[in-house]
Amino acid sequence: MNVTVLLFAQARDRAGRGRVDLNMEPGSRVSDALREIARAHPGLEPLWPHLAVAVNGELASPDVMLAEGAELALLPPVSGGRS
Repeated sequence: MNVTVLLFAQARDRAGRGRVDLNMEPGSRVSDALREIARAHPGLEPLWPHLAVAVNGELASPDVMLAEGAELALLPPVSGGRS
């Protein structure tokens, strides 16, 4: 099953790309996809404790099952802004 991973801000910079396509086994969960990404992009290691994960636009926990064509986004914390 194909899953698209979108990487933003620091995650994109550390991975050297903004998109990763994964071919996962049917029945895979978010945690399985995260392991694959971590293995392929070790530069993300310092960010893992701070990244939020969304599946198809909704925040998701590691145990959420992925479906064919799912879009998984790695979202670093937001900082800055104006008051």
